[in-house]
Amino acid sequence: MQAELKAKGVDEVLVYCVNDGAVMEGWAKDQKVAGSMITFLADPRSELTKALNLVLDVPPAMAVLGNPRCQRFAIVVENGIIKDLTVAGGDVPDEATFAEAMLKKC
Repeated sequence: MQAELKAKGVDEVLVYCVNDGAVMEGWAKDQKVAGSMITFLADPRSELTKALNLVLDVPPAMAVLGNPRCQRFAIVVENGIIKDLTVAGGDVPDEATFAEAMLKKC
């Protein structure tokens, strides 16, 4: 998949969660992304999540997760400009945010 992304001009893939840096570092290590184009980032205070208006704080999620999180989404950014934002939920399946689907939008 990385070769296909690079062929489309993708420089980096960022994976982030409303979590602390230690958790994200552990997840990245578990996923063996060292040396790849994938970087895992933490958003412990939900700053990016709030800025994108993607806070997940509905009661069913809160009952399981305990505190607000981020909705599942994928974003294509080119030279600092958002070119596409796909948010899963409702009529949009999770698969619409997978790399294979986003590759078509690059």
